Order: sequence, then C-alpha cells, then structure tokens
Amino acid sequence: MVKTNLGLLRIIGFIEGVSFLILIGIAMPLKYIWKMPEFNYSMGVTHGVLFMLYIFFVFLVTYQMKWSLNKCFWALFASVVPLGTFVADKKLFRES
Repeated sequence: MVKTNLGLLRIIGFIEGVSFLILIGIAMPLKYIWKMPEFNYSMGVTHGVLFMLYIFFVFLVTYQMKWSLNKCFWALFASVVPLGTFVADKKLFRES
C-alpha cells in the first residue's frame, strides 16, 4: 500500500502519464481523423482531473520534503511533456 504522499504522487504520475498518452494517441485521432468526438470528451475530463491531482501532489510533496524550486519545476514540467511523468518517476521521485 501507499504509505507516503511521494508514493501517491508516483502512482498519480503514472496514471496521469497513461491518460495523456491515451488522450493524444487514441482520443485525438478518433476526434479529428474519424470524426468521433465522444471518447475525446470523457478522456479529456479524466486527464484534466488527474493533471490537477498531479500538480497538487507535486506542491504538497515539494513542501513536505523541502524540494528545491528546481526539482519542483522539473516535476511540474514533466506533466506537460509526453512520457514526462515516467521520466520524472525514474529521475526525481525515487527515494535514494
């Protein structure tokens, strides 16, 4: 089970990253190539909620673990780059 907010951030980051890939890799082509916008709406809302949770937990963990502004910036930046949250998990969120 998840015992820390950092662990929860890692899980949310993974799910948010997957939702981002589904949104840009499946939902957007369905909407713009095959004119099927229904999935795009529901996936967009789901990704939006996960994105906000990710941002909240980045700030919470930054405060609790006294991360530098640089580390906080890269964790936030990772949320807007495809595959970014997966890289952040490997490079930023693993406890040494």
